[in-house]
Amino acid sequence: MDGFLHGRCALVTGSTSGIGLAIARRLAAAGARVAVHGLGTEEQIAAAVASVQAEGHGEGHGEVRHFGGDLRDAGAIERLMGAVADWSGNIDILVNNAGIQHTAPLAEMPPEKWDSILAINLGSAFHTMRHALPAMAGRGYGRVINIASVHGLVASKEKSPYVASKFGLVGMSKAAALEYAAYGSRDSGGITVNCICPGWVETPLIEPQIEAHRGGGSRDDGVRALLAEKQPSLRMSLPEEIAALAVFLCRREAHNLTGSAIPVDGGWTAQ
Repeated sequence: MDGFLHGRCALVTGSTSGIGLAIARRLAAAGARVAVHGLGTEEQIAAAVASVQAEGHGEGHGEVRHFGGDLRDAGAIERLMGAVADWSGNIDILVNNAGIQHTAPLAEMPPEKWDSILAINLGSAFHTMRHALPAMAGRGYGRVINIASVHGLVASKEKSPYVASKFGLVGMSKAAALEYAAYGSRDSGGITVNCICPGWVETPLIEPQIEAHRGGGSRDDGVRALLAEKQPSLRMSLPEEIAALAVFLCRREAHNLTGSAIPVDGGWTAQ
């Protein structure tokens, strides 16, 4: 990959595993300094940082460092943003990827789960964006990429706080995109705010669901059975494919692609 992000800094929340880690790796490969953020044991965090560093090797490619911060706490988020800015000098690319989920019927959903899901999936993005966007506007370049979900576009049963958080994230991103659309220029790259809305993505967390749908058949049979109800392609996306889209959104050529909620869902929301 060309180093078109040389000199840029990216913060990716929830990037010690899964989609977030794949995005961090791709951004490093494009030359960015990458602030990795997320939970895990010391060994897991070290492995994630090493994985991102390995992608960033080469002339003009940036450093990698892990930052902590409880995304349920506005004060902790402010300290996180300040620490990353102190380390890098600026935050040019903000990827709000961290998210949690809990399934239960609405009447049985524990109120504390509602509070946590809304705080991490939606509230944390509000706080990171309010700290990052003014400085991006001052420089004429900035990218906010919010990892929403197909559930930011359509609903499913027993996911009321998750759906509410992702619909809210899509709406908030559109509002922010409008506020910052006129900053910068074609040459500088401008300020864009977009959502990526994945359907089913291959991560270790869904392996038990695949296994439960195999019915004695192959793993591919389990995948097709799992996706049959909602994802017409009958195949999942890879985290690296979501990451490739995120990196494209960082290109200067994407200066007019803003306020979008881009589904990567195998036709789910086309139905």
